[in-house]
Amino acid sequence: MVEGIIIKISGPVVVAKDMAGVKMYEVVRVGNEGLIGEVIELFKDRATIQVYEETSGMQPGEKVVSQGQSLSVELGPGIMGNIYDGIMRPLKQIQKKSGAFMARGIDADAIDHKKKWKFVPSAKKGDQVIGGQIIGEVAETSAVVQKIMIPPRVSGEIKKIVKTGEYTVTESIATVATQDGDVEVQLSQKWPVRNPRPVKSKEEPTIPLISGLRILDTFNPVAKGGTAATPGAFGTGKTVTQQSLAKWCNADIIVYIGCGERGNEMTDVLKTFPELVDPRSGKPLLERTVIIANTSNMPVAAREASVYTGITIAEYFRDMGYDVALMADSTSRWAEAMREISSRLEEMPGEEGYPAYLSTRLSQFYERAGRVTPLAGGNGSVTIIGAISPPGGDFSEPVTQNTLRVNKTFWALDKSLASKRHFPAINWLTSYSLYLDTVTDWFNEHSGSDWRDLRDKAMGLLQKEDQLQEIVQLVGPDALPDNERVILEVTKMLREDFLQQNAFLEEDAYCPIEKQYLMLKFILEFYDRAQEALKKGVKTEAIAGLAIKERIARMKEAKNETFGDHYKELQAEMSSQFSKVGGDAQ
Repeated sequence: MVEGIIIKISGPVVVAKDMAGVKMYEVVRVGNEGLIGEVIELFKDRATIQVYEETSGMQPGEKVVSQGQSLSVELGPGIMGNIYDGIMRPLKQIQKKSGAFMARGIDADAIDHKKKWKFVPSAKKGDQVIGGQIIGEVAETSAVVQKIMIPPRVSGEIKKIVKTGEYTVTESIATVATQDGDVEVQLSQKWPVRNPRPVKSKEEPTIPLISGLRILDTFNPVAKGGTAATPGAFGTGKTVTQQSLAKWCNADIIVYIGCGERGNEMTDVLKTFPELVDPRSGKPLLERTVIIANTSNMPVAAREASVYTGITIAEYFRDMGYDVALMADSTSRWAEAMREISSRLEEMPGEEGYPAYLSTRLSQFYERAGRVTPLAGGNGSVTIIGAISPPGGDFSEPVTQNTLRVNKTFWALDKSLASKRHFPAINWLTSYSLYLDTVTDWFNEHSGSDWRDLRDKAMGLLQKEDQLQEIVQLVGPDALPDNERVILEVTKMLREDFLQQNAFLEEDAYCPIEKQYLMLKFILEFYDRAQEALKKGVKTEAIAGLAIKERIARMKEAKNETFGDHYKELQAEMSSQFSKVGGDAQ
Protein backbone atom coordinates (compact mmCIF):
# COMPACT_ATOMS: atom_id res chain seq x y z
CA MET A 1 0.00 0.00 0.00
CA VAL A 2 1.36 3.40 -1.07
CA GLU A 3 0.33 6.66 0.60
CA GLY A 4 0.87 9.98 -1.16
CA ILE A 5 -0.14 13.63 -0.86
CA ILE A 6 -2.34 15.73 -3.16
CA ILE A 7 -0.47 18.63 -4.77
CA LYS A 8 -2.91 19.69 -7.51
CA ILE A 9 -6.67 19.51 -8.12
CA SER A 10 -8.35 20.26 -11.46
CA GLY A 11 -11.97 19.17 -11.43
CA PRO A 12 -12.07 15.35 -11.48
CA VAL A 13 -8.30 15.17 -12.09
CA VAL A 14 -5.96 15.12 -9.09
CA VAL A 15 -2.14 14.99 -9.00
CA ALA A 16 -0.40 13.38 -6.02
CA LYS A 17 3.29 13.06 -5.09
CA ASP A 18 5.15 10.33 -3.16
CA MET A 19 3.30 7.70 -5.22
CA ALA A 20 6.30 5.62 -6.32
CA GLY A 21 5.26 1.99 -6.60
CA VAL A 22 1.68 2.45 -7.79
CA LYS A 23 0.68 1.07 -11.18
CA MET A 24 -1.31 2.41 -14.11
CA TYR A 25 -5.08 2.05 -13.65
CA GLU A 26 -4.66 1.15 -9.97
CA VAL A 27 -7.56 2.19 -7.74
CA VAL A 28 -6.81 4.72 -5.01
CA ARG A 29 -8.73 6.42 -2.22
CA VAL A 30 -8.43 10.18 -2.53
CA GLY A 31 -8.70 12.85 0.17
CA ASN A 32 -10.00 12.78 3.71
CA GLU A 33 -13.35 11.41 2.52
CA GLY A 34 -11.73 8.48 0.70
CA LEU A 35 -13.17 9.19 -2.75
CA ILE A 36 -12.62 6.45 -5.34
CA GLY A 37 -10.08 7.28 -8.04
CA GLU A 38 -7.96 5.59 -10.69
CA VAL A 39 -4.36 6.26 -11.71
CA ILE A 40 -4.26 7.35 -15.36
CA GLU A 41 -0.75 8.79 -15.68
CA LEU A 42 2.60 8.26 -13.96
CA PHE A 43 5.72 10.44 -13.97
CA LYS A 44 8.52 9.67 -11.50
CA ASP A 45 6.85 9.66 -8.07
CA ARG A 46 3.83 11.64 -9.24
CA ALA A 47 0.52 10.06 -10.16
CA THR A 48 -2.34 11.69 -12.03
CA ILE A 49 -5.67 10.35 -10.83
CA GLN A 50 -9.18 10.61 -12.21
CA VAL A 51 -11.68 10.73 -9.37
CA TYR A 52 -15.10 9.14 -9.80
CA GLU A 53 -16.82 11.61 -7.49
CA GLU A 54 -17.17 15.38 -7.06
CA THR A 55 -13.89 16.91 -5.80
CA SER A 56 -15.16 20.33 -4.69
CA GLY A 57 -13.85 21.22 -1.24
CA MET A 58 -10.84 18.93 -1.51
CA GLN A 59 -7.50 20.60 -0.70
CA PRO A 60 -3.82 20.01 -1.49
CA GLY A 61 -2.13 18.20 1.35
CA GLU A 62 -4.84 15.57 1.79
CA LYS A 63 -3.71 11.95 1.50
CA VAL A 64 -4.04 9.47 -1.36
CA VAL A 65 -3.93 5.73 -0.52
CA SER A 66 -3.45 3.01 -3.14
CA GLN A 67 -5.67 -0.08 -2.99
CA GLY A 68 -3.38 -2.53 -4.77
CA GLN A 69 -5.80 -3.46 -7.58
CA SER A 70 -7.19 -2.04 -10.80
CA LEU A 71 -10.79 -0.90 -11.18
CA SER A 72 -12.74 -4.15 -10.86
CA VAL A 73 -16.37 -5.15 -10.48
CA GLU A 74 -17.90 -7.94 -8.43
CA LEU A 75 -19.82 -10.45 -10.54
CA GLY A 76 -22.21 -13.01 -9.14
CA PRO A 77 -25.82 -13.71 -8.08
CA GLY A 78 -27.70 -10.51 -7.32
CA ILE A 79 -26.71 -8.53 -10.42
CA MET A 80 -29.98 -9.05 -12.31
CA GLY A 81 -32.58 -6.35 -11.82
CA ASN A 82 -30.12 -4.03 -10.14
CA ILE A 83 -29.49 -0.38 -10.99
CA TYR A 84 -25.87 0.74 -10.70
CA ASP A 85 -23.86 3.89 -11.16
CA GLY A 86 -20.87 4.07 -13.51
CA ILE A 87 -18.51 2.12 -11.21
CA MET A 88 -21.12 -0.48 -10.20
CA ARG A 89 -22.32 0.93 -6.91
CA PRO A 90 -25.98 -0.07 -6.38
CA LEU A 91 -28.04 3.11 -6.37
CA LYS A 92 -30.88 1.62 -4.30
CA GLN A 93 -28.48 0.70 -1.49
CA ILE A 94 -26.79 4.08 -1.66
CA GLN A 95 -30.18 5.79 -1.45
CA LYS A 96 -30.92 3.91 1.77
CA LYS A 97 -27.63 5.11 3.22
CA SER A 98 -27.59 8.73 2.06
CA GLY A 99 -31.16 9.62 1.07
CA ALA A 100 -32.20 11.29 -2.19
CA PHE A 101 -28.77 12.85 -2.74
CA MET A 102 -25.66 10.70 -3.08
CA ALA A 103 -23.12 11.53 -0.38
CA ARG A 104 -19.46 11.73 -1.34
CA GLY A 105 -17.21 8.86 -0.37
CA ILE A 106 -20.13 6.53 0.17
CA ASP A 107 -19.65 2.93 -0.84
CA ALA A 108 -21.77 -0.20 -1.08
CA ASP A 109 -21.23 -3.76 -2.21
CA ALA A 110 -22.26 -4.36 -5.82
CA ILE A 111 -24.13 -7.50 -4.76
CA ASP A 112 -25.63 -8.38 -1.40
CA HIS A 113 -23.05 -10.17 0.75
CA LYS A 114 -25.61 -11.28 3.33
CA LYS A 115 -28.27 -12.85 1.12
CA LYS A 116 -28.12 -16.62 0.75
CA TRP A 117 -28.56 -18.27 -2.65
CA LYS A 118 -29.44 -21.87 -3.38
CA PHE A 119 -26.43 -23.40 -5.11
CA VAL A 120 -26.84 -26.66 -7.03
CA PRO A 121 -23.43 -28.19 -7.91
CA SER A 122 -22.87 -29.96 -11.23
CA ALA A 123 -19.23 -30.93 -10.58
CA LYS A 124 -17.82 -33.29 -7.96
CA LYS A 125 -14.67 -33.85 -5.97
CA GLY A 126 -11.81 -35.08 -8.15
CA ASP A 127 -13.00 -33.43 -11.37
CA GLN A 128 -10.39 -31.67 -13.47
CA VAL A 129 -11.57 -28.13 -14.22
CA ILE A 130 -10.35 -25.22 -16.32
CA GLY A 131 -11.02 -21.51 -16.17
CA GLY A 132 -14.57 -20.64 -17.17
CA GLN A 133 -15.91 -24.15 -16.52
CA ILE A 134 -19.38 -24.31 -15.00
CA ILE A 135 -19.49 -26.15 -11.66
CA GLY A 136 -23.05 -25.37 -10.58
CA GLU A 137 -26.11 -23.14 -10.87
CA VAL A 138 -28.01 -20.51 -8.93
CA ALA A 139 -31.57 -19.60 -9.95
CA GLU A 140 -31.10 -15.84 -9.68
CA THR A 141 -34.51 -14.83 -11.05
CA SER A 142 -37.37 -16.66 -12.77
CA ALA A 143 -35.84 -15.59 -16.10
CA VAL A 144 -32.11 -16.14 -15.46
CA VAL A 145 -30.22 -19.12 -14.08
CA GLN A 146 -26.74 -17.92 -13.22
CA LYS A 147 -24.01 -20.44 -13.98
CA ILE A 148 -21.27 -20.51 -11.37
CA MET A 149 -17.92 -20.64 -13.15
CA ILE A 150 -14.32 -21.33 -12.20
CA PRO A 151 -12.45 -17.97 -12.45
CA PRO A 152 -10.80 -17.62 -15.90
CA ARG A 153 -7.18 -17.93 -14.71
CA VAL A 154 -7.74 -20.95 -12.42
CA SER A 155 -7.39 -24.61 -13.44
CA GLY A 156 -6.73 -27.82 -11.59
CA GLU A 157 -8.50 -30.54 -9.62
CA ILE A 158 -11.52 -29.98 -7.41
CA LYS A 159 -10.34 -30.81 -3.91
CA LYS A 160 -13.62 -30.01 -2.22
CA ILE A 161 -17.09 -28.89 -3.30
CA VAL A 162 -20.15 -28.20 -1.17
CA LYS A 163 -23.48 -30.00 -1.45
CA THR A 164 -26.72 -28.42 -2.62
CA GLY A 165 -27.61 -25.70 -0.12
CA GLU A 166 -27.83 -21.98 0.54
CA TYR A 167 -24.68 -19.89 0.60
CA THR A 168 -23.69 -16.23 0.50
CA VAL A 169 -21.59 -14.89 -2.39
CA THR A 170 -18.51 -14.65 -0.18
CA GLU A 171 -18.58 -18.20 1.22
CA SER A 172 -16.27 -20.81 -0.29
CA ILE A 173 -18.23 -23.38 -2.32
CA ALA A 174 -15.25 -25.25 -3.78
CA THR A 175 -11.50 -25.64 -3.40
CA VAL A 176 -9.37 -26.16 -6.52
CA ALA A 177 -5.86 -27.58 -6.21
CA THR A 178 -3.71 -25.70 -8.74
CA GLN A 179 0.04 -25.72 -9.46
CA ASP A 180 0.36 -22.58 -7.33
CA GLY A 181 -1.63 -23.91 -4.39
CA ASP A 182 -5.26 -24.21 -3.35
CA VAL A 183 -7.74 -21.64 -4.66
CA GLU A 184 -11.08 -21.00 -2.95
CA VAL A 185 -14.00 -20.56 -5.38
CA GLN A 186 -17.02 -18.48 -4.36
CA LEU A 187 -20.38 -17.74 -5.95
CA SER A 188 -18.92 -14.36 -6.94
CA GLN A 189 -15.72 -13.32 -8.66
CA LYS A 190 -14.01 -10.03 -9.47
CA TRP A 191 -12.78 -8.87 -12.86
CA PRO A 192 -10.92 -5.69 -13.98
CA VAL A 193 -13.27 -3.75 -16.25
CA ARG A 194 -10.67 -2.57 -18.76
CA ASN A 195 -9.52 -6.12 -19.57
CA PRO A 196 -11.68 -8.25 -21.92
CA ARG A 197 -12.60 -11.61 -20.41
CA PRO A 198 -10.73 -14.40 -22.27
CA VAL A 199 -12.49 -16.74 -24.71
CA LYS A 200 -11.47 -19.87 -26.62
CA SER A 201 -12.34 -18.44 -30.05
CA LYS A 202 -14.50 -15.93 -31.88
CA GLU A 203 -17.05 -17.20 -34.39
CA GLU A 204 -18.66 -15.65 -37.46
CA PRO A 205 -21.96 -13.96 -36.48
CA THR A 206 -24.61 -15.78 -38.54
CA ILE A 207 -27.78 -15.53 -36.40
CA PRO A 208 -29.68 -12.22 -36.49
CA LEU A 209 -30.73 -10.30 -33.40
CA ILE A 210 -34.48 -10.04 -34.01
CA SER A 211 -35.94 -6.75 -32.81
CA GLY A 212 -39.49 -6.85 -34.18
CA LEU A 213 -38.78 -3.57 -36.03
CA ARG A 214 -39.23 -4.12 -39.77
CA ILE A 215 -36.78 -1.39 -40.83
CA LEU A 216 -34.08 -3.22 -38.83
CA ASP A 217 -34.87 -6.92 -39.22
CA THR A 218 -35.79 -6.90 -42.91
CA PHE A 219 -33.67 -4.10 -44.30
CA ASN A 220 -30.67 -3.63 -41.98
CA PRO A 221 -30.30 -6.61 -39.61
CA VAL A 222 -27.59 -6.90 -36.96
CA ALA A 223 -26.22 -10.32 -36.08
CA LYS A 224 -25.91 -11.67 -32.55
CA GLY A 225 -22.38 -10.81 -31.56
CA GLY A 226 -22.33 -7.88 -33.96
CA THR A 227 -22.17 -4.13 -33.53
CA ALA A 228 -24.59 -1.39 -34.50
CA ALA A 229 -24.52 2.40 -34.33
CA THR A 230 -27.62 4.59 -34.04
CA PRO A 231 -26.69 8.23 -34.68
CA GLY A 232 -29.32 10.92 -34.71
CA ALA A 233 -30.08 14.50 -33.77
CA PHE A 234 -32.08 15.45 -30.69
CA GLY A 235 -35.68 14.23 -30.87
CA THR A 236 -35.20 11.59 -33.56
CA GLY A 237 -35.83 8.66 -31.23
CA LYS A 238 -32.44 7.17 -30.27
CA THR A 239 -33.46 6.37 -26.71
CA VAL A 240 -36.91 5.09 -27.69
CA THR A 241 -35.35 2.82 -30.34
CA GLN A 242 -32.89 1.42 -27.80
CA GLN A 243 -35.65 0.89 -25.24
CA SER A 244 -37.74 -0.92 -27.86
CA LEU A 245 -34.75 -3.13 -28.67
CA ALA A 246 -34.22 -3.81 -24.97
CA LYS A 247 -37.82 -4.94 -24.56
CA TRP A 248 -38.37 -6.94 -27.74
CA CYS A 249 -35.04 -8.27 -29.03
CA ASN A 250 -34.39 -12.01 -28.73
CA ALA A 251 -31.38 -11.68 -26.44
CA ASP A 252 -31.32 -13.56 -23.13
CA ILE A 253 -29.80 -10.72 -21.09
CA ILE A 254 -30.10 -6.95 -21.50
CA VAL A 255 -27.45 -4.51 -20.23
CA TYR A 256 -28.60 -0.89 -20.59
CA ILE A 257 -26.02 1.87 -20.04
CA GLY A 258 -27.38 5.39 -19.61
CA CYS A 259 -24.07 7.13 -20.25
CA GLY A 260 -24.28 10.87 -19.64
CA GLU A 261 -27.97 11.11 -20.55
CA ARG A 262 -30.24 13.86 -19.24
CA GLY A 263 -31.62 13.22 -15.79
CA ASN A 264 -35.27 13.29 -16.89
CA GLU A 265 -34.59 10.71 -19.64
CA MET A 266 -32.79 8.42 -17.22
CA THR A 267 -35.60 8.86 -14.69
CA ASP A 268 -38.07 7.81 -17.34
CA VAL A 269 -36.00 4.68 -18.03
CA LEU A 270 -35.78 3.85 -14.33
CA LYS A 271 -39.53 4.28 -13.92
CA THR A 272 -40.48 2.46 -17.12
CA PHE A 273 -38.25 -0.62 -17.00
CA PRO A 274 -39.57 -2.03 -13.69
CA GLU A 275 -43.11 -1.81 -15.13
CA LEU A 276 -42.31 -3.45 -18.47
CA VAL A 277 -43.51 -7.00 -18.91
CA ASP A 278 -41.12 -9.41 -20.60
CA PRO A 279 -42.98 -10.65 -23.71
CA ARG A 280 -41.02 -13.92 -23.52
CA SER A 281 -41.96 -14.92 -19.98
CA GLY A 282 -44.74 -12.60 -18.86
CA LYS A 283 -42.58 -11.63 -15.85
CA PRO A 284 -41.04 -8.17 -15.22
CA LEU A 285 -38.41 -7.37 -17.86
CA LEU A 286 -36.08 -6.20 -15.09
CA GLU A 287 -35.57 -9.85 -14.10
CA ARG A 288 -33.18 -10.24 -17.04
CA THR A 289 -31.94 -6.64 -17.24
CA VAL A 290 -29.06 -4.73 -15.65
CA ILE A 291 -29.19 -0.93 -15.75
CA ILE A 292 -26.17 1.35 -15.36
CA ALA A 293 -27.31 4.91 -14.74
CA ASN A 294 -24.81 7.74 -15.12
CA THR A 295 -26.61 11.00 -15.80
CA SER A 296 -25.03 14.11 -17.28
CA ASN A 297 -24.77 15.81 -13.87
CA MET A 298 -22.87 12.89 -12.31
CA PRO A 299 -19.05 12.99 -12.10
CA VAL A 300 -17.53 12.90 -15.57
CA ALA A 301 -14.87 10.31 -14.69
CA ALA A 302 -17.49 7.75 -13.68
CA ARG A 303 -19.15 8.29 -17.05
CA GLU A 304 -15.89 7.35 -18.76
CA ALA A 305 -15.81 4.11 -16.72
CA SER A 306 -19.51 3.23 -17.14
CA VAL A 307 -19.18 1.62 -20.60
CA TYR A 308 -16.37 -0.64 -19.35
CA THR A 309 -18.48 -1.67 -16.36
CA GLY A 310 -21.38 -2.50 -18.67
CA ILE A 311 -19.37 -4.53 -21.18
CA THR A 312 -17.69 -6.51 -18.37
CA ILE A 313 -21.10 -7.52 -16.98
CA ALA A 314 -22.17 -8.47 -20.52
CA GLU A 315 -19.06 -10.63 -21.03
CA TYR A 316 -19.67 -12.38 -17.71
CA PHE A 317 -23.11 -13.59 -18.83
CA ARG A 318 -21.79 -14.33 -22.32
CA ASP A 319 -19.31 -16.76 -20.76
CA MET A 320 -22.28 -18.67 -19.30
CA GLY A 321 -23.58 -19.27 -22.81
CA TYR A 322 -26.14 -16.46 -22.93
CA ASP A 323 -26.83 -14.05 -25.78
CA VAL A 324 -26.42 -10.55 -24.35
CA ALA A 325 -27.53 -7.26 -25.90
CA LEU A 326 -25.78 -4.15 -24.61
CA MET A 327 -27.29 -0.71 -25.28
CA ALA A 328 -24.96 2.25 -24.73
CA ASP A 329 -26.84 5.55 -24.73
CA SER A 330 -24.88 7.48 -25.71
CA THR A 331 -21.27 6.99 -26.71
CA SER A 332 -21.06 10.69 -27.61
CA ARG A 333 -21.35 11.58 -23.92
CA TRP A 334 -18.66 8.99 -23.18
CA ALA A 335 -16.39 10.65 -25.75
CA GLU A 336 -17.12 14.05 -24.22
CA ALA A 337 -16.00 12.69 -20.85
CA MET A 338 -12.74 11.55 -22.44
CA ARG A 339 -12.34 15.00 -23.99
CA GLU A 340 -12.81 16.76 -20.65
CA ILE A 341 -10.34 14.53 -18.82
CA SER A 342 -7.85 14.80 -21.68
CA SER A 343 -7.98 18.60 -21.59
CA ARG A 344 -7.33 18.62 -17.85
CA LEU A 345 -4.31 16.38 -18.47
CA GLU A 346 -3.15 19.00 -20.99
CA GLU A 347 -2.85 16.38 -23.72
CA MET A 348 -2.53 17.44 -27.36
CA PRO A 349 -6.11 17.68 -28.68
CA GLY A 350 -7.24 16.01 -31.88
CA GLU A 351 -10.18 16.87 -34.12
CA GLU A 352 -12.80 19.08 -32.42
CA GLY A 353 -10.86 18.85 -29.16
CA TYR A 354 -11.32 15.10 -28.72
CA PRO A 355 -8.20 13.21 -27.60
CA ALA A 356 -6.04 11.68 -30.33
CA TYR A 357 -6.82 8.20 -28.95
CA LEU A 358 -10.60 8.57 -29.47
CA SER A 359 -10.68 6.09 -32.35
CA THR A 360 -8.58 3.59 -30.37
CA ARG A 361 -10.92 3.71 -27.36
CA LEU A 362 -13.99 3.30 -29.55
CA SER A 363 -12.38 0.35 -31.31
CA GLN A 364 -11.41 -1.31 -28.03
CA PHE A 365 -14.99 -0.99 -26.80
CA TYR A 366 -16.78 -2.27 -29.90
CA GLU A 367 -14.27 -5.08 -30.43
CA ARG A 368 -15.41 -6.61 -27.15
CA ALA A 369 -18.61 -7.59 -28.96
CA GLY A 370 -18.69 -10.98 -30.63
CA ARG A 371 -20.17 -14.43 -30.91
CA VAL A 372 -17.67 -16.60 -29.07
CA THR A 373 -16.83 -20.05 -27.82
CA PRO A 374 -16.20 -19.53 -24.08
CA LEU A 375 -13.22 -21.16 -22.38
CA ALA A 376 -15.32 -24.14 -21.27
CA GLY A 377 -17.08 -24.56 -24.64
CA GLY A 378 -20.57 -23.81 -25.90
CA ASN A 379 -21.61 -20.52 -27.48
CA GLY A 380 -22.40 -17.06 -26.20
CA SER A 381 -22.57 -13.58 -27.67
CA VAL A 382 -22.44 -9.90 -26.84
CA THR A 383 -24.14 -7.53 -29.28
CA ILE A 384 -23.28 -3.85 -28.81
CA ILE A 385 -25.75 -1.19 -29.96
CA GLY A 386 -24.37 2.29 -29.40
CA ALA A 387 -26.41 5.47 -29.72
CA ILE A 388 -24.57 8.57 -30.96
CA SER A 389 -25.67 12.17 -30.42
CA PRO A 390 -23.86 14.20 -33.10
CA PRO A 391 -24.18 17.96 -32.51
CA GLY A 392 -26.80 19.33 -34.89
CA GLY A 393 -27.23 15.90 -36.46
CA ASP A 394 -23.88 16.27 -38.26
CA PHE A 395 -22.74 12.74 -39.13
CA SER A 396 -19.32 14.02 -40.24
CA GLU A 397 -18.25 14.78 -36.64
CA PRO A 398 -15.45 12.64 -35.13
CA VAL A 399 -17.44 10.31 -32.85
CA THR A 400 -19.81 9.24 -35.63
CA GLN A 401 -17.07 8.82 -38.20
CA ASN A 402 -14.76 6.85 -35.91
CA THR A 403 -17.66 4.64 -34.82
CA LEU A 404 -18.55 3.86 -38.44
CA ARG A 405 -15.02 2.60 -39.04
CA VAL A 406 -15.46 -0.21 -36.52
CA ASN A 407 -19.20 -0.89 -36.85
CA LYS A 408 -20.89 -3.13 -39.39
CA THR A 409 -24.44 -1.83 -38.94
CA PHE A 410 -25.51 1.79 -39.35
CA TRP A 411 -29.04 2.87 -38.42
CA ALA A 412 -29.21 6.53 -39.42
CA LEU A 413 -31.96 8.44 -37.64
CA ASP A 414 -33.40 11.19 -39.82
CA LYS A 415 -34.69 14.53 -38.48
CA SER A 416 -36.99 15.02 -41.46
CA LEU A 417 -38.65 11.62 -40.91
CA ALA A 418 -39.15 12.42 -37.22
CA SER A 419 -40.72 15.76 -38.18
CA LYS A 420 -43.18 13.86 -40.39
CA ARG A 421 -43.99 11.60 -37.41
CA HIS A 422 -42.54 8.60 -39.24
CA PHE A 423 -41.23 6.26 -36.57
CA PRO A 424 -38.84 4.53 -36.30
CA ALA A 425 -37.23 7.55 -37.98
CA ILE A 426 -34.45 5.44 -39.54
CA ASN A 427 -33.54 6.46 -43.07
CA TRP A 428 -33.65 3.35 -45.27
CA LEU A 429 -31.40 4.87 -47.94
CA THR A 430 -28.51 6.02 -45.74
CA SER A 431 -28.60 3.06 -43.33
CA TYR A 432 -26.82 -0.20 -44.10
CA SER A 433 -25.83 -3.58 -42.68
CA LEU A 434 -22.71 -5.55 -43.55
CA TYR A 435 -24.22 -8.66 -41.92
CA LEU A 436 -26.71 -9.24 -44.74
CA ASP A 437 -24.68 -11.96 -46.43
CA THR A 438 -24.01 -13.85 -43.18
CA VAL A 439 -27.64 -13.85 -41.95
CA THR A 440 -29.35 -14.50 -45.30
CA ASP A 441 -29.32 -18.29 -44.88
CA TRP A 442 -30.96 -17.97 -41.46
CA PHE A 443 -33.72 -15.68 -42.77
CA ASN A 444 -34.29 -17.86 -45.83
CA GLU A 445 -34.74 -20.85 -43.54
CA HIS A 446 -36.91 -19.23 -40.87
CA SER A 447 -39.09 -16.81 -42.87
CA GLY A 448 -39.10 -17.66 -46.58
CA SER A 449 -36.67 -19.06 -49.13
CA ASP A 450 -36.88 -15.85 -51.19
CA TRP A 451 -36.41 -13.47 -48.23
CA ARG A 452 -33.20 -11.91 -49.58
CA ASP A 453 -34.66 -11.51 -53.09
CA LEU A 454 -37.71 -9.71 -51.71
CA ARG A 455 -35.60 -7.48 -49.49
CA ASP A 456 -33.29 -6.48 -52.36
CA LYS A 457 -36.25 -5.89 -54.69
CA ALA A 458 -37.93 -3.60 -52.15
CA MET A 459 -34.69 -1.66 -51.59
CA GLY A 460 -34.31 -1.26 -55.34
CA LEU A 461 -37.81 0.23 -55.57
CA LEU A 462 -37.14 2.65 -52.71
CA GLN A 463 -33.91 3.79 -54.36
CA LYS A 464 -35.77 4.25 -57.65
CA GLU A 465 -38.39 6.34 -55.84
CA ASP A 466 -35.66 8.62 -54.50
CA GLN A 467 -34.50 9.25 -58.08
CA LEU A 468 -38.06 9.85 -59.32
CA GLN A 469 -38.82 12.37 -56.57
CA GLU A 470 -36.51 14.90 -58.22
CA ILE A 471 -38.55 14.69 -61.42
CA VAL A 472 -41.84 14.80 -59.52
CA GLN A 473 -40.82 18.00 -57.76
CA LEU A 474 -40.02 19.63 -61.11
CA VAL A 475 -42.89 18.54 -63.37
CA GLY A 476 -45.33 16.61 -61.14
CA PRO A 477 -46.19 12.89 -61.03
CA ASP A 478 -48.52 13.06 -64.07
CA ALA A 479 -45.51 13.56 -66.34
CA LEU A 480 -44.11 10.14 -65.41
CA PRO A 481 -44.84 7.02 -67.47
CA ASP A 482 -47.40 4.62 -66.02
CA ASN A 483 -44.91 2.03 -64.75
CA GLU A 484 -43.01 4.68 -62.78
CA ARG A 485 -46.24 6.07 -61.32
CA VAL A 486 -46.99 2.55 -60.08
CA ILE A 487 -43.55 2.49 -58.47
CA LEU A 488 -44.48 5.62 -56.53
CA GLU A 489 -47.73 3.98 -55.38
CA VAL A 490 -45.92 0.85 -54.21
CA THR A 491 -43.05 2.67 -52.48
CA LYS A 492 -45.60 4.75 -50.60
CA MET A 493 -46.99 1.44 -49.29
CA LEU A 494 -43.48 0.31 -48.36
CA ARG A 495 -42.80 3.53 -46.48
CA GLU A 496 -46.11 4.05 -44.72
CA ASP A 497 -47.49 0.53 -44.38
CA PHE A 498 -44.32 -1.50 -43.90
CA LEU A 499 -41.45 0.64 -42.58
CA GLN A 500 -43.58 2.79 -40.28
CA GLN A 501 -44.62 1.14 -37.01
CA ASN A 502 -46.91 2.11 -34.16
CA ALA A 503 -45.37 1.43 -30.74
CA PHE A 504 -48.75 1.99 -29.08
CA LEU A 505 -50.49 -0.70 -31.12
CA GLU A 506 -50.02 -4.11 -29.52
CA GLU A 507 -49.95 -6.00 -32.83
CA ASP A 508 -47.49 -3.56 -34.41
CA ALA A 509 -45.10 -2.77 -31.56
CA TYR A 510 -43.41 -6.11 -32.24
CA CYS A 511 -43.66 -7.71 -35.68
CA PRO A 512 -42.52 -11.38 -35.94
CA ILE A 513 -40.23 -12.16 -38.87
CA GLU A 514 -42.88 -14.45 -40.41
CA LYS A 515 -45.33 -11.54 -40.52
CA GLN A 516 -42.62 -9.18 -41.82
CA TYR A 517 -41.88 -11.57 -44.65
CA LEU A 518 -45.54 -12.01 -45.66
CA MET A 519 -46.28 -8.27 -45.44
CA LEU A 520 -43.35 -7.46 -47.72
CA LYS A 521 -44.21 -10.31 -50.07
CA PHE A 522 -47.81 -9.12 -50.42
CA ILE A 523 -46.81 -5.53 -51.23
CA LEU A 524 -44.40 -6.78 -53.89
CA GLU A 525 -47.07 -9.15 -55.25
CA PHE A 526 -49.29 -6.08 -55.63
CA TYR A 527 -46.47 -4.43 -57.57
CA ASP A 528 -46.07 -7.43 -59.88
CA ARG A 529 -49.85 -7.62 -60.47
CA ALA A 530 -49.93 -3.90 -61.20
CA GLN A 531 -47.14 -4.19 -63.76
CA GLU A 532 -48.97 -7.08 -65.47
CA ALA A 533 -52.18 -5.04 -65.46
CA LEU A 534 -50.42 -2.11 -67.15
CA LYS A 535 -49.27 -4.42 -69.93
CA LYS A 536 -52.93 -5.42 -70.47
CA GLY A 537 -53.96 -1.80 -70.84
CA VAL A 538 -55.32 -1.08 -67.37
CA LYS A 539 -55.01 2.60 -66.43
CA THR A 540 -52.80 3.66 -63.53
CA GLU A 541 -55.76 5.49 -61.97
CA ALA A 542 -57.74 2.23 -61.82
CA ILE A 543 -54.88 0.46 -60.06
CA ALA A 544 -54.43 3.35 -57.63
CA GLY A 545 -58.12 3.23 -56.80
CA LEU A 546 -58.26 -0.46 -55.85
CA ALA A 547 -59.86 -1.12 -52.45
CA ILE A 548 -57.15 -3.64 -51.58
CA LYS A 549 -54.81 -0.72 -50.91
CA GLU A 550 -56.83 0.10 -47.81
CA ARG A 551 -56.48 -3.50 -46.64
CA ILE A 552 -52.73 -3.32 -47.24
CA ALA A 553 -52.54 -0.17 -45.11
CA ARG A 554 -54.21 -2.08 -42.24
CA MET A 555 -52.14 -5.27 -42.54
CA LYS A 556 -49.98 -4.25 -39.60
CA GLU A 557 -53.07 -4.28 -37.35
CA ALA A 558 -53.84 -7.94 -38.08
CA LYS A 559 -53.21 -10.50 -35.36
CA ASN A 560 -49.65 -11.80 -35.46
CA GLU A 561 -50.66 -15.37 -34.61
CA THR A 562 -53.16 -15.72 -37.47
CA PHE A 563 -51.48 -13.54 -40.07
CA GLY A 564 -50.83 -16.51 -42.37
CA ASP A 565 -54.58 -17.01 -42.83
CA HIS A 566 -55.08 -13.26 -43.21
CA TYR A 567 -52.43 -13.21 -45.95
CA LYS A 568 -54.26 -15.91 -47.93
CA GLU A 569 -57.50 -13.97 -47.58
CA LEU A 570 -55.82 -10.83 -48.90
CA GLN A 571 -54.36 -12.74 -51.84
CA ALA A 572 -57.82 -13.95 -52.87
CA GLU A 573 -59.26 -10.46 -52.55
CA MET A 574 -56.42 -8.92 -54.58
CA SER A 575 -56.90 -11.49 -57.38
CA SER A 576 -60.61 -10.68 -57.47
CA GLN A 577 -60.08 -6.92 -57.67
CA PHE A 578 -57.44 -7.12 -60.40
CA SER A 579 -59.74 -9.42 -62.37
CA LYS A 580 -62.52 -6.83 -62.19
CA VAL A 581 -60.32 -4.08 -63.65
CA GLY A 582 -59.07 -6.45 -66.36
CA GLY A 583 -55.61 -7.07 -64.97
CA ASP A 584 -55.77 -10.70 -63.92
CA ALA A 585 -52.23 -12.00 -64.23
CA GLN A 586 -53.25 -15.63 -64.13
